[in-house]
Amino acid sequence: MSLFLRDYLNVVWFGIAALAIGGLLLGLAAAIRPSKPNYDKSMAYESGVDPVGMGWSQSQIRYYVFALLFVIFDVEAVFLFPWAASAERYGTFGLVAMLVFIVLLLDGLVYAWKRGLLRWV
Repeated sequence: MSLFLRDYLNVVWFGIAALAIGGLLLGLAAAIRPSKPNYDKSMAYESGVDPVGMGWSQSQIRYYVFALLFVIFDVEAVFLFPWAASAERYGTFGLVAMLVFIVLLLDGLVYAWKRGLLRWV
């Protein structure tokens, strides 16, 4: 076996050991924990208010889309700040690459705006 593959074998052994120790500890915890189920423990709980009605509710997709758009533009800020801090090092190629990145993100924003996804209703 080559030295290159032997290094990966070490990673595999450590992964197996981590899974075995994690499984052993979870099994041990499940074996020794107390179990006294009752109705009050299985009831939904939120902020000290007694639940009313069913515990299942359907949420609208627009909240998910709004959160996804927030994450996209948050990631844009994460990429823009390091580029702006050292823009002179990247030169013209860096400027063009960042402009393409910004144009693609603005295209997504315009698309979401035209579809009415940014209206909080």
